[in-house]
Amino acid sequence: MNSRRKFLKTAGIGAAAFGLGTRQSAMAFNPVKNNGGVDSTPDYERVKELLASQEPHIWLFTGDSITHGAKHTKGYRSYPEIFGERLRWELKRMRDIVINTGISGNTTVNILSDFEWRVSQFRPAMVSLMIGTNDCAKKDMTTDSYQKNLEQIVTKIRDIGAVPIFHTPNSIIIEKDPSRSKLPDYMPFMRRVAEEKNVILVDNYQYWEDSRLNNSANVYRNWLNDPIHPGETGHQEIARLMFKTISIFNPQEPTCGGEYYEGEH
Repeated sequence: MNSRRKFLKTAGIGAAAFGLGTRQSAMAFNPVKNNGGVDSTPDYERVKELLASQEPHIWLFTGDSITHGAKHTKGYRSYPEIFGERLRWELKRMRDIVINTGISGNTTVNILSDFEWRVSQFRPAMVSLMIGTNDCAKKDMTTDSYQKNLEQIVTKIRDIGAVPIFHTPNSIIIEKDPSRSKLPDYMPFMRRVAEEKNVILVDNYQYWEDSRLNNSANVYRNWLNDPIHPGETGHQEIARLMFKTISIFNPQEPTCGGEYYEGEH
């Protein structure tokens, strides 16, 4: 816990640190392969080191249509693109590369079968995965299979020396899409894998449900563009929760909600 507190205090390249959405994995120590041995450095510390490094890195996002940012952003930035703006402009890591290999309609099965093309070939330093919204709608998928697939994905990510980051999907309007009525049942299994495998977890589903039930935001109306897919504001919320989780959130910066307007017009 002292390591986690130290990280939250110092990380973010001058940004304000907010420790949200990481209840299951706050003390994560990850068995990452390193030159045939084991690196027990916490993944939070590894992310901090990547952000502080003078060397450029590749940051990869993969998943389904939500990560893809297909259609429902209406031309605005998806959360991987917002991350890219935070990283490459606001944090001045301009030689870093952000890659998005999310594909609409995909499941954990697709990620596993296409891992070399979608992930490995790019030699990323970090792999961010949001997946489950389609898994829960497949008749041949079970929560146990979903968990096993996630475990295999974590192993594959660590085998290439990258830091895995899980995102639970955003909550959806189940009444409008009964085919995905099992989505809430799948979320504990991603959290379980994150806890057992010590994976950094951005718990979008819990954050969206808390915001909806506490009436702190009109989530369905303002964050979604249809019963499933986030619109512009929803993608901003996903990006900002990720920033808070890995402690690069700064409310004065535009990607975190600060003013974009500048100059005289």
